Amino acid sequence: MPIRPAVRLFVLSTMAMMVCSSADAAEAKPLTFEADIRPIFRSHCYDCHGSIKEKKGKLDLRLARFMIAGGETGPAIVAGDPDGSFLVKRLRDGSMPPGDVRVSDEEIAKISQWIKQGAKTARPEPKQIGDGLGITPEERSWWAFQPISRPSVPGSVGKERVRTEIDAFVLARLKEKKLGFATDADRLTLVRRVYLDLLGLPPTFEQAQAFINDKRDDAYERLIDDCLESPHYGERWGRHWLDVSGYADSEGYTNSDRVRPYAYKFRDYVIQAFNDDMPFDRFIQEQIAGDEMIVGPLKNLGPHQVQKLVATGFLRMAADGTGESDGAVSRNQVVADTIKIVSSALLGLSVGCAQCHDHRYDPISQVDYYRIRAVFEPGYDWKSWRNPSQRRVSLYTDAQRAARAEVQKEVDVVNKEKTAKQQKYIQEALEKEYARYDEPLRSEMRKAKTTPGSKQTDKQKALLKKYPNLNVNGGNLYQYNSKHADEIKAYAPRIAKIRKKIPVEDFVRALTENIGKPGTAPKTFLFHRGDHRQPRQEVAPGGLTVTAPEGARFAIGGDDAQIKTSGRRLAFARWLTNGRHPLVARVLVNRVWLHHFGRGIVTTPDEFGKLGTKPTHPKLLDWMASFFVESGWSLKDLHRVMMRSTAYRQSSLRHTQGDALDGANSLYWHKTVQRLDAEILRDRILAVSGTLDRKMFGAPVGVSADDAGQISVSGPDRRSVYVQNRRTKPVALLQVFDQPVMTVNCSKREKSTVALQSLLMMNSEAVLKYARAMADRANKETRAGADAKLIKGLEIPFDFKSYTENLGVWRVGYGHIDTADKGKVPQVKFTRYTVFEGDRWQSGKGLGKGPAGLSFLT
Repeated sequence: MPIRPAVRLFVLSTMAMMVCSSADAAEAKPLTFEADIRPIFRSHCYDCHGSIKEKKGKLDLRLARFMIAGGETGPAIVAGDPDGSFLVKRLRDGSMPPGDVRVSDEEIAKISQWIKQGAKTARPEPKQIGDGLGITPEERSWWAFQPISRPSVPGSVGKERVRTEIDAFVLARLKEKKLGFATDADRLTLVRRVYLDLLGLPPTFEQAQAFINDKRDDAYERLIDDCLESPHYGERWGRHWLDVSGYADSEGYTNSDRVRPYAYKFRDYVIQAFNDDMPFDRFIQEQIAGDEMIVGPLKNLGPHQVQKLVATGFLRMAADGTGESDGAVSRNQVVADTIKIVSSALLGLSVGCAQCHDHRYDPISQVDYYRIRAVFEPGYDWKSWRNPSQRRVSLYTDAQRAARAEVQKEVDVVNKEKTAKQQKYIQEALEKEYARYDEPLRSEMRKAKTTPGSKQTDKQKALLKKYPNLNVNGGNLYQYNSKHADEIKAYAPRIAKIRKKIPVEDFVRALTENIGKPGTAPKTFLFHRGDHRQPRQEVAPGGLTVTAPEGARFAIGGDDAQIKTSGRRLAFARWLTNGRHPLVARVLVNRVWLHHFGRGIVTTPDEFGKLGTKPTHPKLLDWMASFFVESGWSLKDLHRVMMRSTAYRQSSLRHTQGDALDGANSLYWHKTVQRLDAEILRDRILAVSGTLDRKMFGAPVGVSADDAGQISVSGPDRRSVYVQNRRTKPVALLQVFDQPVMTVNCSKREKSTVALQSLLMMNSEAVLKYARAMADRANKETRAGADAKLIKGLEIPFDFKSYTENLGVWRVGYGHIDTADKGKVPQVKFTRYTVFEGDRWQSGKGLGKGPAGLSFLT
């Protein structure tokens, strides 16, 4: 219907009134420097006019009174007069800040409004401030930097659906939107959900039926407990931590991408730690400072000491091209990437943004960054570097060394016997050769042969060159006497047999400190603009200032001269896990929630700062973080409280009201449908095909390129967590389904839907091989008859009988779903195959006449 002029005038007048009202509201809002203006300056201006000691143009923007005082060009602002303020003019004409990034019009308007209101501050400004930006109360007030406290559980929110405290928090938010939980998922869905979530493997038909038919009140709780006790739990959940750790079986950085021979031991450590439900505080401590938890020298190590050393492989996961490329650059890159792994995994912050300058959004100074670097500098001293091959720790014990020495003595005796006999046979062969010549030539030959090479005359050298048959040695003895040569050759297997008694020397890929004398750790300096060639002031080890109460910044004292390490990493790890750190427990709990529910309470799991998203349920996050710490950092207890909740157990069915109010399902009014990770997809294929090798631990299964250049698994059909993870050789089936390539690490996997995934599933030789194996399995596990084989072929991948109960409709054939009539139930148009010949169903004898033409199903 066309809009009449009178109506159009009314609409335009109303819009104009709304715009004016909005502008008036914005103008009425009181602005302060600390809350509204400083964040803008931090993002755009403080590199030149705040964080550096010598401010450009001598203009300091850290305090309002500094701006009023101004710099070389006079006052930067005039309170009450934005148009007359030099700062506003430079912002408006685009001359400041330099570079391509401009201050937005909205931000300039806010600065102008603040000046117009009188350039007010939230509190009286200090008379003096030191170097750097400092941290304001407003910056400290960010939710992630607040101490974790256990909030009270909401009451009166529909107790009939509240199974755990989690439900109370979730339901309270749902009630605000007049929403509620979806109905519980059916038992088949639940058993498959739990198995795939905790184990990464589908339940067998028998396991699914056992749960479906279990009438006990606590059947579901028992199901969770059984899965948590399975050794496959660690394979599934260990994989999540390996992503965060940046786990790879190769060094990366350069095109050669050298293999890491012992990296797999860290993978095995992680899997075992998850299976054992190792308290997560200890898990963190061992990974950051396992070597510092060992008393005494790293020799004659017991199993628990070896475990702690292996754990430090967490700090050895960064790509390491040292030894193959520019030394200083690649060394410092290893350190930077290691800090990124640690900070994103445990702190959930982009600490690396402060490597070159103060963080532009969060209160993380460049000094803070280098304080953290100083924690790791004794292990990663870039001026006294050790390449990857030099960072191995031998597990040889004194007893094994003694045993090796005894075996070597035995080998030496046999070698001495062999050498003496060989020399005898060589001399005998030479005498026979001399005998072929008359004197004086014979004597000349003998003298030339016995004269050391460096003292031979030119005549002697020419003589030996003329008669090469005199060059008798162990390598060509068989030409002179094959019997003697065979006798000497027989010593090789004899010596090899003796050498087999030597204990195999095993190694650990670990981070250890190489500080020489106790208490002499290397000094750490702040790099100007992050450039190692421009060191500035020395920096002491410590943590992020903002994560400690004001005036109580965490610092590590002097290095302990009584131990052989600096003790810095152990002090740092204990501080992170003392239960009072505002980030660590929140970050870990959020990551577990992400994997169970498909999205995190904070949707940016590695960014809890201003660049990330705020939590949808902050009180729930804090309750779970408190529960996690108070339950002894038990990950399995955390699984239980999450998975027993109605929020987890509900179905994934959507409805119009929910989609309209919360289309992203951020309030959890239904269970989000989650795609399988790449490894789980492959493992499930192996499981249903009957080819899965469930062997745990050990060296990785190799990968190789096929004729088409695609990388595939070239060994036993073990779970994907045991497949070699080469940075430059990602397995095609895994990569196309979003397995990350570890440039550094991965806190959250991408989820893509692309045509290549379908094409690979239909045409990949590997997938087709496993499809044939599943068909063979169905044939072997059933009695004769097409129906029986069809039933088994459905039971194996789908775990239940529902499909088989309707074989009269769904058998073998072709068809489609008709959705032409909107609003009506879709109709299934299905045509059964009617002919079964040999080992396949066909649409008919000879050429079919139907839409399917000549088609068949084997």
